[in-house]
Amino acid sequence: MRKVDIYTDGACSGNPGPGGWGAVLVYGQHEKELSGGDRNTTNNRMELTAVIEALRILKEPCAVTLTTDSRYVVDGITKGWARSWKRNGWVKSDKKPALNPELWDALLGLLDVHQVEFVWVKGHAGHPYNERCDRLAVAQTEQHKG
Repeated sequence: MRKVDIYTDGACSGNPGPGGWGAVLVYGQHEKELSGGDRNTTNNRMELTAVIEALRILKEPCAVTLTTDSRYVVDGITKGWARSWKRNGWVKSDKKPALNPELWDALLGLLDVHQVEFVWVKGHAGHPYNERCDRLAVAQTEQHKG
């Protein structure tokens, strides 16, 4: 299995509001940047979308180390929350509906294909790839403003 490092970030101006996401994939000496955005979204949607789009671009099952500053994404997967929400019809333990079920479902499907280790880093703390992803996400946010 190929080993790929993926770094992701999401941004939003207002929550909801215009937002963007950025990702950098690193395989050996090769790097690929991805980014996109939406005119009306939330920060959490952009964080999830960055992860999904980065994993979707992989052409074969890979062993991935995915680094993000999103506790929402990391905890949702590593603490088993997303799988539990899905099992319970996208209802959380507090009986409230889980937000972004279509994105969580897409991510869970990709996790069935790839071996992904999630790593959390503090945002805006100087991690070079996290800062790069933030710049990509913020640039997309600016492009999607009215």
